[in-house]
Amino acid sequence: MNSRNYKYALLLVAAVSITAAGAMSQAYAQQVEDGMDGYVKGTSGIYTGNPNECWYEEDGSMLPCKIDTGDTAWMLTATSLVLFMSPGVGFFYGGLARSKNIVNVLGMTLIVMGLMSVQWVLWGYSLAFGGIDSDANLFMGNLDYVGFNMVSPYAPLGEAGACGDTWSAAYQMNAMVEGDVCSQGWPGTVPHQLFAMFQATFAIITPVLIIGGLIDRIKFSALVIFVLLWGTFVYDPIAHWVWGGGYIGGGSIDLDPDLSPSYALDFAGGTVVHISSGFAALAGALVLGRRLGYGKVPMEPHNIPMVVLGAGILWFGWFGFNAGSEVMVDGITVSAWTVTNTATGMAAVTWVLMSWAHTGKPSVVGAASGAVAGLVAITPASGWVGPMAAIIIGIAAGTICYAAIAFKSARKWDDALDVWGVHGMGGLTGAILTGTLASPHIWDTGDGIGAWTGTAEGMEQQAISIIGAAISIGYAFGVTIVILKVMDAVWPGGIRVTPKEEEIGLDLAQHGERAYVNE
Repeated sequence: MNSRNYKYALLLVAAVSITAAGAMSQAYAQQVEDGMDGYVKGTSGIYTGNPNECWYEEDGSMLPCKIDTGDTAWMLTATSLVLFMSPGVGFFYGGLARSKNIVNVLGMTLIVMGLMSVQWVLWGYSLAFGGIDSDANLFMGNLDYVGFNMVSPYAPLGEAGACGDTWSAAYQMNAMVEGDVCSQGWPGTVPHQLFAMFQATFAIITPVLIIGGLIDRIKFSALVIFVLLWGTFVYDPIAHWVWGGGYIGGGSIDLDPDLSPSYALDFAGGTVVHISSGFAALAGALVLGRRLGYGKVPMEPHNIPMVVLGAGILWFGWFGFNAGSEVMVDGITVSAWTVTNTATGMAAVTWVLMSWAHTGKPSVVGAASGAVAGLVAITPASGWVGPMAAIIIGIAAGTICYAAIAFKSARKWDDALDVWGVHGMGGLTGAILTGTLASPHIWDTGDGIGAWTGTAEGMEQQAISIIGAAISIGYAFGVTIVILKVMDAVWPGGIRVTPKEEEIGLDLAQHGERAYVNE
């Protein structure tokens, strides 16, 4: 190992050691005397004391409110499906990459999964979903949940009340036992910790998506630090704005308080996941610069079967992504599953037809890319639109994302695996069309009034959706550039690999390993 790499390795070992020491110190502090580990003295031993969770007193002990075992089983499945999507991205990207860099692509995928899994438990969840104690918390959550403190695996979120009075009771076949206590809020049928881990899988896959704009060029060691910084200063704040009651989702951009819409609609992450990752990938590609030989030497996908496999895994896992975002099982869950599949199929067909007309041949890689574009675009709308609107969104995704990639190529932006074109522009398309096509006929509450209704509420919803998307684009793109520029200035030798390493391939140069050994 040369001296520079040896120093990098020592820095990473030091960082892990410091993190471990911090975790150990907190674990030492979590004694049964002070309640920091979710134990409050004089109770049953599992009471967290979290006022946002649903607990009730019985015979002097604090007990968790009832959870729905069916909803909990589904959400454990949905959480696993979304986690499975990240290796799917790795295969999709790995097949699109050149053979000399596939180990690096898969390695970056795995390390991001590991890093964000830990970051989310230590501080990410708290920043994204921590409470709002002041106006400052409209932009970032508080630190109540650091180290998953007060995040119960038993109790749901919400206020206690009679089980028969809950909103979810209308959809449940199981008879409620008289006297049972249930959460009256959402997501009140599953444990708080399960909700937090479902959200963890979103925090994991978002920076995984960014990898596609950085491949062949970024040092593995630099990626490690970038992911932690990006997750903390980009993903966590945007997630808080949209889903944690912050700036976008908490009513701060309500244009007319007299009308019902007060926040941008993002059911499963069109803004939080795809706009943020897509525009961050474009920022990364611009900061790193073009790959050696870009536009001059062939850089076609090295393994198309792997691309199709990755797209298939994503299509499969995305049902957990979208249908799981209802965080219970009801008609919205079924509707989200239906429109997800419909839009994806339509987008795949549209992309193939576009490529067929453009090049004279139906592209299989294009079909896979089109399917992913459809999955991306339907994500924010999946809880608000019906099947016919899903077809419109699928057509729009296939057309707009295809055109965006053509535009990118004409501009010679080296977003290597088209993260901006598919995820950034697909997410933007979906966010705008959610405001256009959202239907009050999907929810029994009449929620989700899109511009297609021709009402003042619908027009306001459209405007709020556009404003929310624009804020997220500007923030993700701008902060990503700042993070990478600062890192490039302070990182020894910069964050980009040397030309020699790039020519050899990052598999050997960064990892000393090859994907394919023919001996």
